[in-house]
Amino acid sequence: MFNFAPAPSPGPEPSDAEKEAKLNKLRHRRLATTLGLFLLLLSFVLVLWLLLLPSKPTFTLQDATVFAFNLSSANALTTTAQVTLSARNSNGRIGIFYDTLEFFAVYRGQQITAPAQLPPAYQGRKESAVWSPFLYGDAVGLAPEIGVALGQDLVAGTPTVNVIVRSKIRWKVGTFVSGGYHLYVNCPAIMNSGGRRSGIGGGEAAITYQFFLDCRVDV
Repeated sequence: MFNFAPAPSPGPEPSDAEKEAKLNKLRHRRLATTLGLFLLLLSFVLVLWLLLLPSKPTFTLQDATVFAFNLSSANALTTTAQVTLSARNSNGRIGIFYDTLEFFAVYRGQQITAPAQLPPAYQGRKESAVWSPFLYGDAVGLAPEIGVALGQDLVAGTPTVNVIVRSKIRWKVGTFVSGGYHLYVNCPAIMNSGGRRSGIGGGEAAITYQFFLDCRVDV
């Protein structure tokens, strides 16, 4: 004759509050694990960044060919020029993505040409690049005081025009690509015409100015 022991009682069902508490505990564990992994990854990236410490690219204004730089009696400036700039990535382990490339000219703080946009580019480690955009400004109205100053500079033969480069760049280390950084390059160019106003595009042939000047680079 067999004796069967009664099945153990499953016990009372957990209440809704207990179920919710267990779920919250599980969520907190998952969140803590995810946060810990993220902080670990961030620390690794920061350490790698500090070890490599990328250097800003260096820019050089090589030359400018001026086809027109004419100031009218109404303080309107017409500009046509082609500028050549070189850029070098001095980093031995880091490449640079130029997501945007925009060039324009400024005189005494006033923009005098429309932005010239070039296609995105990539610059590998220790590589150099050369860009030669055309800059155009059609009868750009100048502020009265700037027009007077430009007229005086043209007579003296030493107008200084700043060639500006704006870009959004990203650093590339192996397969890792950083977020975007704003690049601003300022290249001052003194177009010395020897005191001849017509010497800068005043109806004569184009004039090429050789510079090879280092530009100021801010990232």
